[in-house]
Amino acid sequence: MLHSKTAALLWLISALLFFSLFQMARRNSDSTRSIHPSASDSAIPISDRRSALYKKMARDLDEKGPMFLKHGQTSQSLSLSDLFTVKDGSVAPVLKAADPPVRANVLYLSSHYSLRISEAFKPILDPYFDKLIWFQNSNLYHFSLFHASHHISPVPASQDEIEAEAAAVGAVVEGLCPLKIVLDRVLLTSTGVLLGCWQVVSGSDPMTIRAKLRTALPRAPENQLVRTISCFL
Repeated sequence: MLHSKTAALLWLISALLFFSLFQMARRNSDSTRSIHPSASDSAIPISDRRSALYKKMARDLDEKGPMFLKHGQTSQSLSLSDLFTVKDGSVAPVLKAADPPVRANVLYLSSHYSLRISEAFKPILDPYFDKLIWFQNSNLYHFSLFHASHHISPVPASQDEIEAEAAAVGAVVEGLCPLKIVLDRVLLTSTGVLLGCWQVVSGSDPMTIRAKLRTALPRAPENQLVRTISCFL
């Protein structure tokens, strides 16, 4: 029961910022293809291709400016007031159930590490925003890997089908996790999303895991929305 409540809370919080990341991913679709190369550039190491994508994502704020402040707009016609409210002088999320529901596979980052990361960057950012920034719950840091269903291409499933999906995913990830990763950079996008971007030090690369999940979940949407290894901060 505790696991179910934790998972439900994780999806609810993630859904609040999901649209912003998706919009940014669409604008960077040409760079995203560099993470999934053609035969001509397949010799380039995955880490180098991932770094190139992160660099382009980092330029997003410089090139477009803080659109979330200028227009109060994030993505898909959502405004800051749709996502957040102010309570007692501090920003708080407006929790909404994902509709349609999202079924996603995520990598969880142990709080042993996430708490240290949170403690490191909060003192840096807080003086500039004076409580006007909302930080993700550091106990729930995670990386979206693969969606069995998402809001763009919902895939309805019965309880039996969901359990079958869970079993298929379990068979895939056994032996592939955990991964050892290192924080590459922290960046703020023009749509107001603070992201931690990572590189894999050892273990199966997310590209490999996603390919296996694609085979294990043949009904999943063809268009997967997240191709990096990043988490909301």
